[in-house]
Amino acid sequence: MTQLCFPLPPLPSLPIDPLLPQVLASLKVNPNLVITADPGAGKTTRVPRALLDGGLLSEGECWVLEPRRLAARLAAMRVADELGEGLGERVGYAVRFEQKVSKATRIRFVTEGLLLRRLQSDPQLKGIAAVVLDEFYERHLHTDLAITLLRRLQLKDRPDLRLLVMSATLDAGPVAKFLGAPALQSEGRVFPVALSNHKGPDDRPVSIQVAEAVERLYAAGLKGHTLVFLPGAAEIRACFKSCEGIAQRLGLRILPLHGELSADAQSQAIAPSYIPKIILSTNVAESSVTLDGIGAVVDSGLGREAQHSPWSGLPSLRTTRISQARCIQRAGRAGRTGPGLCVRLFMESDFNARPAFDTPGVAAGGSRGTLVGPAWPGHSFTT
Repeated sequence: MTQLCFPLPPLPSLPIDPLLPQVLASLKVNPNLVITADPGAGKTTRVPRALLDGGLLSEGECWVLEPRRLAARLAAMRVADELGEGLGERVGYAVRFEQKVSKATRIRFVTEGLLLRRLQSDPQLKGIAAVVLDEFYERHLHTDLAITLLRRLQLKDRPDLRLLVMSATLDAGPVAKFLGAPALQSEGRVFPVALSNHKGPDDRPVSIQVAEAVERLYAAGLKGHTLVFLPGAAEIRACFKSCEGIAQRLGLRILPLHGELSADAQSQAIAPSYIPKIILSTNVAESSVTLDGIGAVVDSGLGREAQHSPWSGLPSLRTTRISQARCIQRAGRAGRTGPGLCVRLFMESDFNARPAFDTPGVAAGGSRGTLVGPAWPGHSFTT
């Protein structure tokens, strides 16, 4: 019996697409590359596939490092869907306690911890032809350690290993210098995002401010979903209560989204829905995640930052104002599938007073903001 084969529908055009021939041409000359592209440009899904389609992986795999498990799962699902394949065939993912891969897998989305574990058991990274460090602006100890070990491996034993660093909000100069790599930039977001800031200081609880912003958005005619960025699960619970009455009155769904939820609960928050949703999220939805139908973002401007207490010797979390780069990243979530609006629960002067980029995170006892490369002459990486 003859099996009918139907061609896949053409992929929608994304801003990163015109840059892909330059990416491939550059990597044929220099094994390293730094790419900056606006949120929504498509770098997370299109660049790894370009390496595969362009023959740069030979028989090896491309490992794409994501800062969060949710981002790794969603990115793998999107690329597999664009290839018309099931998850775990040519495209898969591996995170802590969970993986969808097979012998046919060529593109593997992973968290940074898994790469470090692989480097321990297999220092040569056999079978891995390229490593992509995605959303590199979220620098922390795992990120800096990964790029340092990868660069050392490349200089000593694996000159064939290709390294790509990608981010929407990144000072590309120091990273490109550290890798000895050119830097390419993709211009243009898919859709414009209008910004709205508070006109004056507001000392009310964040949950009250969020409820008021959501009500105003839907009273003004918003038809899509609203993504609310909050620093942690406690704030999500408070906002759930404050928005409950509004959601019942307007026929909306309220769904939480954070890293401690089960995969099923996370899937409910990001699944397509004809019923408008209020998605209360931590920074797990800040990068590498396309949530279809987001019409507006409400940004508290706050996040949780790990810190080390020299008195107790224990790590802890504190609530801080995020950087301008992360504010821009969050606003970009509203422009992925259509024109959007970002409501910032802080004044424009507050935004202008914030640091341009986050200070790189460190683990207990580490030195903040500085990564000294491994022992090869003339190489250090500081920001």
